[in-house]
Amino acid sequence: MKAAVITFPGSNRDGDVAKALKQAGAEVAHIWHADTELPAGTDLVVLPGGFSYGDYLRTGAIAGRANVMDATRAHAARGGYVLGICNGFQILCEAGMLPGALLRNSGLKYVCKPIEMTIENRNTRFTSAYGNQASVWMTQGNGDGNFFADADTLKAIEDNDQVVFR
Repeated sequence: MKAAVITFPGSNRDGDVAKALKQAGAEVAHIWHADTELPAGTDLVVLPGGFSYGDYLRTGAIAGRANVMDATRAHAARGGYVLGICNGFQILCEAGMLPGALLRNSGLKYVCKPIEMTIENRNTRFTSAYGNQASVWMTQGNGDGNFFADADTLKAIEDNDQVVFR
């Protein structure tokens, strides 16, 4: 598998993502936000976490309009895989690639803690390896982690079996 890890000013953990992908056997290319193309043959594009552009305007808003996002949208339109982790998910929402928006947490504070997540959909490349495992522990770390979408969008997400973890 050929993976492209995109780095924005303020990204962090992009090195960890690249290391994990390499350990899983992927060939990894590091892509800068100002690039306009992905490497030929890219299978997976990963947008890591962090605080792209300092999240000064709105979380992920500036990064969602970065040059590389046109290539990422085209990759997804061709059926390529895209993974947004933390700020990467927020960027994908801001880029119009995912429905909804990420709003400030209810307590208006950054939250970082381990949480247990139920595996809702095992039919993805990312979750099929969990087998019959009912849940996983992951670290939640965000200040804008409150996903919001209108009722029709939420119903479509549920109906299309697009909730992977809960």
